[in-house]
Amino acid sequence: MNESPRYRLTELLACVAASLLEDGSSAFVGTGFPIVAAMLAQRTHAPGLLIIFEAGGIGPQVPALPISVGDSRTYWRASAASSMHDVMSASQAGYVDYGFLGGAAMDRYGNVNTTVIGDWHHPRSRLPGSGGGCDVGSLVWRTIYLMRKQSTRTFVDQLDFLTTPGYLSGPGARERAGLPSGSGPYRVITQLGMYGFDEQTRRMKLLSLHPGVTVEQVQEASQFEIPVADALTVSPEPSDEQLRILRQIDPQGMVIGK
Repeated sequence: MNESPRYRLTELLACVAASLLEDGSSAFVGTGFPIVAAMLAQRTHAPGLLIIFEAGGIGPQVPALPISVGDSRTYWRASAASSMHDVMSASQAGYVDYGFLGGAAMDRYGNVNTTVIGDWHHPRSRLPGSGGGCDVGSLVWRTIYLMRKQSTRTFVDQLDFLTTPGYLSGPGARERAGLPSGSGPYRVITQLGMYGFDEQTRRMKLLSLHPGVTVEQVQEASQFEIPVADALTVSPEPSDEQLRILRQIDPQGMVIGK
């Protein structure tokens, strides 16, 4: 996809991600792009969004972009300055609607690798690992993945390592593994489009294309075939107001760029 003269690709992705968060819902967000999307949602259509940070900030009105989930700004005007134990326990108890995660590689069932590329004993690359990713992907009701560089290296037939479970091997596999029934991957957002998961097969499917992207480009950037939704849509372009707010959230361009 080519960036528009009016907005950056990162700004489009932030708007697409923010649109998924309803007013009154709760969202477990991580450092970087997820924070930007959650802050945008809270400042536009979802003022009642309960933002939850891994270090313990619950329900803040974040004044400026934090550099990490432990930044003091993640507690500003918060409902609670709590702990990692409490926020993970809230996820386990079923109180968290959404979780925002990233990943180095994903398969057709939404399983994610953030640990190693290549053989475990002699990897080509060592990655950050799970952090809280496995907990979030296992326990929140709906997981949203932001993977900004979709390619045949990131959408793969077989993961080198399974860090965070998606739908595992298909229908019923999460439940057989002891994970909450009804939980799992919800949306995947890349530079090409937005994806969901078929309720019957649990396989990834294309829901919308970003402006200027074709279905052929989507298929070429994946090792596995991606079914296309019957009602395929095109992601709306960011409004001038959304762009103004995004640039206010991230004036230094730490996440969305400059």
